[in-house]
Amino acid sequence: MLEHATPTNKPEDAHASITITPVGGAVSPHTMKVACSNCNLRELCMPLGLSSAELDKIDDVVASRRKVKRGGTLFRNGEKFTSLYAIRTGFFKTCVASEDGRDQVTGFQMAGEVMGLDGIVHDHHTCDAVALEDAEVCVMPFDRIEELSREVNALQRHVHKIMSREIVRENGVMLLLGSMRAEERLAAFLLNLVQRLHARGFSQSELVLRMTREEIGSYLGLKLETVSRTFSKFVEDGIVEVKQRHVRILNTDALKDILNPKVCN
Repeated sequence: MLEHATPTNKPEDAHASITITPVGGAVSPHTMKVACSNCNLRELCMPLGLSSAELDKIDDVVASRRKVKRGGTLFRNGEKFTSLYAIRTGFFKTCVASEDGRDQVTGFQMAGEVMGLDGIVHDHHTCDAVALEDAEVCVMPFDRIEELSREVNALQRHVHKIMSREIVRENGVMLLLGSMRAEERLAAFLLNLVQRLHARGFSQSELVLRMTREEIGSYLGLKLETVSRTFSKFVEDGIVEVKQRHVRILNTDALKDILNPKVCN
């Protein structure tokens, strides 16, 4: 519904941002060449099973890195579409302005995920992408991706897979907003978030919410008070432990049961 850092066993490290240190001296992030073949996140955002020659070609797709400060915008609604962006470090939200001027959150993205797919259809972006913490992305010009996709079939399949995943995610969001109770929506959100973080080497039970409760509510179609009340209920039921933005899942099975209640015979 919603969709590599070095794994660690230290509890305090489970809350750290996903960070990858560049090799070598200080270089301008806007002109630095990125080698996908040596990137810790390659298995998350690039096709698997490529030959050395194909990896060299993939390396050429990434034009540069771009840093985005917390609160900064990677791209805006209506901006001309030119590139896809692979998140190297940090956390983003995508949002659109509703008719009454409020921001409607449409998704949260983390390291290893690709952003900018919304711009392919009409050649312009249809949402804003805002950094929830200091972040860095790999800039991949889409014309180069299209060109290389004709040479490397695995890349073409991978782009299709990413686009398909986005469609599935949007369908999942529609299900959340259309048929689930508040408890089910928040349970699904937490389970998905910790699953995605675990795929990047982080704890299966602990996370730091980079987004505010208001942003969570906007995404899940819930009022801020409802999100806070539901968190409190989970705490009272012994399902989670919450300290500000630090969340520890105490009973994963209970969260799953909220989504898929067991039928008593």
